[in-house]
Amino acid sequence: MEKYIESAVLQFRTILEEQIARQEKLENDNEICDYSKLSKIIIGICYGDGIGPIISKESKKLLEYLLEDEINKGKVELRVIEGLTIENRIANNKAIPDDVLAEIKACNVILKAPTTTLKGGTLESANVAMRRELDLYANVRPVSVPEQNIDWTFFRENTEGEYVLGSKGIEIPNKLAMDFKVTTEAGTKRICRSAFEFAKKNGKKNVAIVTKANIMKKTDGKFSKIANEIAKEYPEINAEEWYIDIMTANLVNENIRSQFEVFVMPNLYGDIITDEAAQIQGGVGTAGSANIGDKYAMFEPIHGTAPRLIESGRGDYANPTSMFKATEMMLRHIGFIELANKLNKAIIICTETEKAVIVDDSENSATCSQFGDYLMQTIKKL
Repeated sequence: MEKYIESAVLQFRTILEEQIARQEKLENDNEICDYSKLSKIIIGICYGDGIGPIISKESKKLLEYLLEDEINKGKVELRVIEGLTIENRIANNKAIPDDVLAEIKACNVILKAPTTTLKGGTLESANVAMRRELDLYANVRPVSVPEQNIDWTFFRENTEGEYVLGSKGIEIPNKLAMDFKVTTEAGTKRICRSAFEFAKKNGKKNVAIVTKANIMKKTDGKFSKIANEIAKEYPEINAEEWYIDIMTANLVNENIRSQFEVFVMPNLYGDIITDEAAQIQGGVGTAGSANIGDKYAMFEPIHGTAPRLIESGRGDYANPTSMFKATEMMLRHIGFIELANKLNKAIIICTETEKAVIVDDSENSATCSQFGDYLMQTIKKL
């Protein structure tokens, strides 16, 4: 038993040293990308796993149409990155193989399909690795249900918490296992400031700070303390603190949920609660997600690879709406506001008002490609 304890102490020391170094790097890293000043914007498209290639190809066709002029002028380039597959990652025993990571870093912005995350073992999630490697600290997920007066924007801390250390836990065979969670000063400040700045710029009056600080007293306690300190810099905004368990109930409470506007929270809670919010919107297949850093950004659906759909031979019937919404968010982020607005309008027509082509779980469902064609034809009419 003593050898396991000694090994665990050494491992924990290494983790502490790594995280202290990361905190110091965050304090000194001020590089910010201004897309308007780039001579060419390189968009990397990662096909991923499962239904990933199916829905990605529809978004690629969409971008080729919407950005045709910019592509022809050499102002935009689309690059397909095919190596972010579970097979390639296992073969290289890396969350993101070195050559694939180099391809990703050669792009300015990434449109990424879902990737498989293995249960157990030590192979880290590709998402977690990409968020860390590109320092994509803000996971931003909008949810809107106008007829229910729901207009939510979630700011999930994206590079800390349980996720960054999820593959570095300690296990003593036949006795116990321990995982770790980290909250840094610099990491918390920047996600909280992002949320409050968004609220200020978009006329929002309410920011909900969501933690479990009554139980996770050090990590969530630090997050809570810093969030409330930053809130004081925005006196025009009402900052409320909620525990994650009651907030999950609040989102389904029709009497109060419309009072919420902007949410900010640590990594794990944000992952869980945004899936709940997406379900209220119409399902996880309807929601896109932005992962924003100062230098890079990555956009993706919030759902997984849909292995059951693939196993049943119905992968071609995957709903691409979430990938299209991620595409819309990406276009908006890199400065193509009018195109983003046009795409958003078309998505609303196709999924909420006209609904002439429907992708669902029924036997009469349209295919992913048929829905993509429907969206394209709708855009052309606008």
